[in-house]
Amino acid sequence: MIHRSPFTVIKKRGNMKRLSIIFLILAIGLSACGRKDPAPLGADAPGDNVPNIVGSYALNGFDPGGEEYGGTLSITDGEQPNEYKLQWLVTGAIHEGTGILAGNQLTATWHSISETDQTISGSASYTVTINGELYGTRSIDGVESPGTETAYPNPK
Repeated sequence: MIHRSPFTVIKKRGNMKRLSIIFLILAIGLSACGRKDPAPLGADAPGDNVPNIVGSYALNGFDPGGEEYGGTLSITDGEQPNEYKLQWLVTGAIHEGTGILAGNQLTATWHSISETDQTISGSASYTVTINGELYGTRSIDGVESPGTETAYPNPK
């Protein structure tokens, strides 16, 4: 039987605390390095050979005012062929919609289900690349200019 003193436990806890502080400093330092530009997109998918778009995506966008945002886009199969259900999780808001894929073009209408005191809606139009990325515009009803979005598939 091995007997350990209470000081051994304290010493180990001290090392864990020190290690946690090092990781925290490292994380803060890396976040201050600035974001790099996203990876280049693949070529547009041929209209007759579009990859499966069902899945989860990392979303990068610019709203109509030019403010950058990020979030998640989830796409699931709809009830009809070439129909999809879309859900955006962006800056604390949840938007959902339905889209139709025609060739390599995904067009959708959407509305907010979790927002501030107001309900918003709009449309989206994306091009699908050979790598399954999506890029295009997302508009808000009543706002003249659209925003832009790029969605990168998350690993499965």
